[in-house]
Amino acid sequence: PDWPPPATPVRWHLRPGGGLAPEPPELGTTPDRFWYDPADPTPSLGGPLLVAQRAGAVDNRPVEARPDVLTYTSGPLPEPVEVAGPVRAEIHVRSELSYLDVFVRLCDVDRRGRSWNVCDGLVRVEPGRFPRDPSGVVAVPVTLWPTAYRFAPGHRLRVQVSGGAHPRYARNPGTGEPLGTAVTLRAGWREILSDREHPSGLELPLTRTPSTAG
Repeated sequence: PDWPPPATPVRWHLRPGGGLAPEPPELGTTPDRFWYDPADPTPSLGGPLLVAQRAGAVDNRPVEARPDVLTYTSGPLPEPVEVAGPVRAEIHVRSELSYLDVFVRLCDVDRRGRSWNVCDGLVRVEPGRFPRDPSGVVAVPVTLWPTAYRFAPGHRLRVQVSGGAHPRYARNPGTGEPLGTAVTLRAGWREILSDREHPSGLELPLTRTPSTAG
């Protein structure tokens, strides 16, 4: 009768090198890195678009094959995982640029390896919006679209992290100039940290959880 329904928030932690698991991250891990270039912006695939022919769930493998997209994938689920409600992420990022976007997408990887988008969100980072720690790391809270979804046994959860989703979101020029009218584009490295001090992850409202997630 009410939304969202009763659920247990469970955090799935990003693991360096592409893993995803409920267990806490380790100490002293090496960050994952990618280069974002607004002159060649990361494209958007599917999702809540006005053009019906391009909207909805789409196989994301083409965009996940790009070097400017990081993916974090769980092991095969032994039991169904049911999600209903708001979805949130926290991504610890260090960037050589002060202006950047953080795009996070949750996907369902089926038994054939196809990666279907479930929900996503984007946050724009600029000086003073979020505090930086002494090493320059910013903890970026990302609110994804709410969802009601069932991940089937044998499927895997996947989280994408990238610097944008163009043209659904205007590309960030990296300079602080107005979006859409910038005349200067700056590319730069992003580092995604996922250790005990910087526990990047995705919080899912689970109404049914597997006994072991792998």
